[in-house]
Amino acid sequence: MANISRYDPFDLAAEPFDDLFRGFFRPVRFEGQVQQMQIKVDVKENDKSYTVHADIPGVKKEDIHVTIDGNQVSISAEVKKQKEEKEGDKVLRSERYFGKVARSFALGQDIDEATSSAKYNDGVLELVLPKKKAVTTRKLTVQ
Repeated sequence: MANISRYDPFDLAAEPFDDLFRGFFRPVRFEGQVQQMQIKVDVKENDKSYTVHADIPGVKKEDIHVTIDGNQVSISAEVKKQKEEKEGDKVLRSERYFGKVARSFALGQDIDEATSSAKYNDGVLELVLPKKKAVTTRKLTVQ
């Protein structure tokens, strides 16, 4: 048989303030606020190179910029707003993101910038980033 207890709102032992701050520090999202676009990536590695697939839908390839500095890869893109408002039309809801977005990450080994390649097709950016040859240390014999 279940234990039934009576709730007393004035009982201080019941800790009435437990639920007061629950969810207080969570970010608040207001109605109509558009969530910022993110570049989501998949990174694969083999012996010779890294392959990166980045989802960047709705961007022209001229507006995508990739920079490589050692093992650091940065991808940035700009989504431009197109104004197609006709007279008599009014926007009821707009959820598409317009603006700049960027993503940077570090890989385990330096990248050979000269032989790297990038392709953009159907909203997916594909980067092929060959690894730089590791500099081997050479031991000198003292004569």
